[in-house]
Amino acid sequence: MTYQAYTTVEKGRTARWLVTCDHATNTVPDSVNGGSLGLTPEDMARHIAYDPGAAGVAARLAEKLNGPFVHTNFSRLVIDPNRGEDDPTLVMRLYDGSVIPANRDVDEAEVERRLNAFWRLYHGEVARLVARRPDTVYLAIHSFAPRLRGRDNRPWQIGILHGADDRLARPLIDRLNQEPDLFVGENEPYGGHLEGDAVDRHAIANSLPNVLIELRNDVIATEEDQIAWADRLAPIMEEALVEAGL
Repeated sequence: MTYQAYTTVEKGRTARWLVTCDHATNTVPDSVNGGSLGLTPEDMARHIAYDPGAAGVAARLAEKLNGPFVHTNFSRLVIDPNRGEDDPTLVMRLYDGSVIPANRDVDEAEVERRLNAFWRLYHGEVARLVARRPDTVYLAIHSFAPRLRGRDNRPWQIGILHGADDRLARPLIDRLNQEPDLFVGENEPYGGHLEGDAVDRHAIANSLPNVLIELRNDVIATEEDQIAWADRLAPIMEEALVEAGL
């Protein structure tokens, strides 16, 4: 089977929502150092290589919202689709204490090759899906580690990330804060969007309502967990969109 940089589920999905998962998999295509970055299986299973659990949540959430779903088929360590083309962390050489051997000596030519082979193909597909209707609502799903090496525990089960455009994020945060069992982080465990990241590139640049959801990966570790979170979040997302008046 020919390698495809992304996967899209679109047929019959007619709603405004577009659900993306930038860090869906830890796959290293054969065209990159023979399919290995030189890391141990243990490192490749960590958050440094992908967002564990995020793809399962995103797939189910898109189904419940009746919106298209697109996700990457390459590890963020190959090239990070949630970074701008000129971002110095586009190809990581060191991440959370682990050196990435196959990236240590990557030159500009190899970065350009990976941009063409993976990054630009994925973003081209996202752009196509964004353009399918003028009132698209952009929903990005990610996950985060409960703790980075040498850092404090992260207590939030869910984080809502946004930049200056918080039209959807604000009512979503307010609605989630009504859930008594949830500790909700606003722009946690990271700050809002980076210039040139996927949301900036596709949603903010087009003035589209948007939000990025981060789920702590231990709460979405199993398929059952992923389905439960997606089923819980879907009606909340719809309520937040109505409350936002968008």
